[in-house]
Amino acid sequence: MSVAKENIEKEEESFRDRIATVDKSGKRKWIFAQKPKGRFTNWRNYVSWLFFIVFLAIPFIQVNGRPLLLFNIPEAKFILFGKVFWPQDFFIFGLTMVSFVIFIVLFTAAFGRLFCGWICPQTIFMEMVFRKIEYLIEGSASEQRLLAKAPWNTEKITKKTTKHLVFFIMSFVIANFFLAYIIGVKDLWKIITEPVSEHFIGFLSLLIFSGIFYGVYAFFREQVCTVVCPYGRLQGVLLDRNSMIVAYDYKRGEPRGKLKDKETLSLGDCIDCLQCVNVCPTGIDIRNGTQLECVNCTACIDACDNIMDKIGRPRGLIRYASENGIAGREPLRYTTRMKLYTALLLVLVVILSSLLITRKDVDATIMRTPGMLYQERGTDSISNLYNIKVANKTMNEIPLTVKLESKPGKVEIIGGGPIIVKQEGQGSGSFFLVLPRESIRDRKNIIQLGLYRGTERIDLIKTTFLGPVTQ
Repeated sequence: MSVAKENIEKEEESFRDRIATVDKSGKRKWIFAQKPKGRFTNWRNYVSWLFFIVFLAIPFIQVNGRPLLLFNIPEAKFILFGKVFWPQDFFIFGLTMVSFVIFIVLFTAAFGRLFCGWICPQTIFMEMVFRKIEYLIEGSASEQRLLAKAPWNTEKITKKTTKHLVFFIMSFVIANFFLAYIIGVKDLWKIITEPVSEHFIGFLSLLIFSGIFYGVYAFFREQVCTVVCPYGRLQGVLLDRNSMIVAYDYKRGEPRGKLKDKETLSLGDCIDCLQCVNVCPTGIDIRNGTQLECVNCTACIDACDNIMDKIGRPRGLIRYASENGIAGREPLRYTTRMKLYTALLLVLVVILSSLLITRKDVDATIMRTPGMLYQERGTDSISNLYNIKVANKTMNEIPLTVKLESKPGKVEIIGGGPIIVKQEGQGSGSFFLVLPRESIRDRKNIIQLGLYRGTERIDLIKTTFLGPVTQ
């Protein structure tokens, strides 16, 4: 092999040595992506509008007096579909996380990075909001490139200042809604309308979130997907040759060449116009194969289809496909494997939904007081002392009483009255459980206690009762 040919092959493979947004010296390469046009871009616009409607509306939706969704990490309080979750519900969160990981693995194995290109908030806000603002203020990709190279004159200062001011305003708006998902709309409104001195921490959080979003969308941009997000890094492990990806049909496109040479040299359909590269928001060449930077945004599909229309060739040189589908020249099908993965995903969703729906509104823990044995009450009764802790996940205060269900006897709550558990709060108390001596058969006896709100039994709990050893 000649030295020249070897150097060419090394140059062609050099894209694997670094990500597309970094040059050979390790410096950042700024991406000036052309505005895509086409059917997939139109569909992504529709999906984005739906996303924006949902994102902006959810904080204002109330279910039974609670937000539809709330992730109050500082108070360890989470609300999903109007139901409150406390640290006591950790097992549900654990199962949710396990289900989410399995969901990601199965979804990616079947459908690739469909989520990244169509639903991921980072992609939607970057491409459908901030990128479009940039086009509106600074012009097309080529105009942006010229502006970046131009000296700092009045035009450049005006455009750059306007763009970054609008970027920060949009980041501030997003930060407000983001914070609404954490503390709720009511508390957010207090931060906005009341003096800063009364909500200094909340106001500071709002500024921090605004600064983070501004930094991401004004400067860090696609680096979030290529450097920070672990999902792209895991793509090589999660995908296989049957996964659905945005792929270049090398069987049809190679060898590449100019349009005028195709008839005489029997070249493939790719005319090496680089439009697929120019529109890519992460700066890759999809013709090099699957790469971690690819977010499956479909911009390259629309760009290539437009070129194919102009030169009279069929669309689909770049399309949704699998590696095996490209190699075997087969169209993408909803395979048995995809159907099985989809069925497993549905099973996981059903199981998780069932847990959320059947979750109790009141959680109680009853334990015998540590270090204490039974107490004799005269000659005919035995008592045990218990502690009870209750988490109330409802919007109403609950006067809780404890009743014995399985044996004759009585419950004596210390303090006399019922245990008051505040709305969305926790309560505790102590009580004696008194049983007739004749009903105690073993050293440890299983007892059932009912928790009542008025006449309504809201929970049934088993515990142990210690008694004397009988001969």
